[in-house]
Amino acid sequence: MATCRANNVTLQVAQNVGRAGGGAISQHKRKCIEQVFGWSKTVGRIRQAMYRGLKRVDQFFLLIQAAYNLTRMGTLVARAA
Repeated sequence: MATCRANNVTLQVAQNVGRAGGGAISQHKRKCIEQVFGWSKTVGRIRQAMYRGLKRVDQFFLLIQAAYNLTRMGTLVARAA
């Protein structure tokens, strides 16, 4: 940031003045959420809907999320053991 200021570059950075460490918490939660959707797109094949109709697409999405939860639970159990 100091280099940018020395070169008269205005930074567009949001300040977190409300609580300490909020930015790190936000980044961690964002990563967790992105992992779910990344897994769903690659392994779960929801990159492009295979079904027509909101109800069927919604059911498929819920099925993929349930599969991800089962996969994640297996990982969490293995870590706890």
